[in-house]
Amino acid sequence: MRLFAIRDYRHLFGAQVIALFGTGLTTVALGLLAYDLAGPRAGTVLGTVLTIKMVMYVVIAPVAAAYIDRLPRRAVLVVLDAIRGAVVLALPLAGEVWHVYVLIGLLQAGSAAFTPTFQAVIPDIVTDESAYTRALSASQVASTMESLLSPVLAAVALTFMSFDRLFLGTSAGFLVSAFLVLSTRIPDARPSTHTKAWDKAAAGIRTFFTTPRLRGIMALNLTVAAAGSIVVVNTVNYVRDELGGTQSDVAWMLAASGTGTLLAALGLPRVLDRIAARTVMTTGSGVLVAGTIAAVVLIAAGLTSWIGTTLIWTVIGIGMALIITPTGKVLRASAGHSAIPEVFAAQFSLSHLAWLITYPVAGLIGTNAGFTAAWTILAALAAAGATASLLLWPRHDGPESARTPAEITQHTLSGDPATLVRAA
Repeated sequence: MRLFAIRDYRHLFGAQVIALFGTGLTTVALGLLAYDLAGPRAGTVLGTVLTIKMVMYVVIAPVAAAYIDRLPRRAVLVVLDAIRGAVVLALPLAGEVWHVYVLIGLLQAGSAAFTPTFQAVIPDIVTDESAYTRALSASQVASTMESLLSPVLAAVALTFMSFDRLFLGTSAGFLVSAFLVLSTRIPDARPSTHTKAWDKAAAGIRTFFTTPRLRGIMALNLTVAAAGSIVVVNTVNYVRDELGGTQSDVAWMLAASGTGTLLAALGLPRVLDRIAARTVMTTGSGVLVAGTIAAVVLIAAGLTSWIGTTLIWTVIGIGMALIITPTGKVLRASAGHSAIPEVFAAQFSLSHLAWLITYPVAGLIGTNAGFTAAWTILAALAAAGATASLLLWPRHDGPESARTPAEITQHTLSGDPATLVRAA
């Protein structure tokens, strides 16, 4: 099945790409806004902003998933896009740091409800397994193209305009995304087997704790967050203060990480057709551990250089793609169809819980104790997550380890082989 022959997926993919590029411009602009308001303490401001984002994601995502199946999903996605576009327009008007905190809280509350809903829609539209695998890869390629091209576009734009104009690009992106979603036929969510909202919110998280492979993914979330925090939080101050770079140099360094992610994501569809997701993802965790250790050596030994930093940022980008890209496939293989929204929301929430741990380390410790201390802690957390994933995710990940205890009991009682969930 040709993936882009599916009209509704094509429109949704276009909406994702446009919104991602708008978000990418905001990522660059937000770091520069923090530097403009707080100077050398920009890392603390940015770390706090991102911590607020993670709190919203952790708290709101599972609650939103509990209620959204009662509402038309297309209308929900359109309204959330419109809200986010309006909030972003207000960001360049912020004159105090606390203004930024409030606006980011509103913005990320909308994203916390939007993203897991959007992710859960895709398997309802792309039902063929092979096409769905490619849809996951296309989604990752879109994200990595954003990581690569948004900083480049920002770098070019910053040569003839101030950074606050970049927020206009984000707002426009959200509005165009809303129009594309509006043109898509999105089926409403299938009713959950859980009647109470709290049961729905807790069901996906419970599935993670009772399914071996998903426990492994929780550990890998920590590795991704630890390595990613170095890039997301510390690039601004590191490039400006340690390397003596400009605003455009910040954007180019972020693009280096995006290049690594893009290179990995482009080759993953064929790799995932032949190699188990566990192997690919644990390899990615090893790459991220190596990248964070290299970053510690670079800063601790006083070897800071443009070439060394670019190489390390690229390696981190590669490792993140190796873990993030196959995750959706593993989630889909580990839940029944009606439980997919709950499991995607749980992953969204739990993965950002890991970022909630690592962002303050990168921001607060990086500002007050230096990059060496912060990156050493983050490297240790990355290694802990990588090691835990190997222990929690069985090497021979057969059908039994892909199911929750409740599903195993049901299969044993009924003898119905249809209850088996295939391994990713």
